[in-house]
Amino acid sequence: MKPPPFSYYAPTSVQEAVALLGSLENARVLAGGQSLLPMLNMRFATPDHVIDINRIPDLTGMAIRDGEVVIGAMTRQRDLEFSPLIREHLPLMHEALQFVGHRQTRNRGTIGGSLCHLDPAAELPCIAAAHDAVVDVVSESGAREIRFAEFPLGYLTPSLEPGEMVRAIRFPIWPTRTGASFVEFARRHGDFAIVSVAVLVTMGADGAIERASLTFGGVGSGPMRMHDVESALIGKRLDAVAIKAAAETCGAIEIDDDPYTPPHYRKHLCRTLVARALETAASRASGSRP
Repeated sequence: MKPPPFSYYAPTSVQEAVALLGSLENARVLAGGQSLLPMLNMRFATPDHVIDINRIPDLTGMAIRDGEVVIGAMTRQRDLEFSPLIREHLPLMHEALQFVGHRQTRNRGTIGGSLCHLDPAAELPCIAAAHDAVVDVVSESGAREIRFAEFPLGYLTPSLEPGEMVRAIRFPIWPTRTGASFVEFARRHGDFAIVSVAVLVTMGADGAIERASLTFGGVGSGPMRMHDVESALIGKRLDAVAIKAAAETCGAIEIDDDPYTPPHYRKHLCRTLVARALETAASRASGSRP
């Protein structure tokens, strides 16, 4: 199929882009195009105006500021994948990027586009939820921050107001003695995950867990943080007993049915992948595994 007719704009500054967004009815922002272009071709999206933000240099790049990794919304997934800064300070993201589509899609796909599309099984929204990321958005009326926990409104729906666009995403850096692990199961490599798990654990000097983050992708309308499991892990050593208890709790979550994967199979994957991710994260936090 072919996309419906639309007017095309290519602003070269953030100010120009938000002015267009604020003045045009039924407009969509084009970032990497890995989601929007297929939706246009299949007539799932029918905007009257497409605003291409690929020519805005202020939306790309990454830096460390005030204990956070700040990433421009138009930063390509491929650049994140090969960034020494991401590998050192956001190892969870570095590991998850290996599962994002294929090389060709990562060459064009952007972090801001992935977060705004909010596919429930996508890896980068799961990482943003795990890190308690903050999304910086801008419009003609000014800028504001959205905690990522409040960013998804529902299925494929971010909490952006009309006329707003994402400018950057801020990821808090976890302390030393933190282990990270991302695992997922998909039908084929590069497919969206049936279930994915992102884990961060920080160990104290005595080997007990001081801080934990456990997030699922693919099991709901968006990323799912398991706050009860995280709280239960604090103060414990991540031994076989603690891992089994966490896995069993995760395997009991409510999961909606769909035409492709029955809930009991996803629950089985939740138990298996959580145990695997926790074991790997604990090993990395203790320095016994790279």
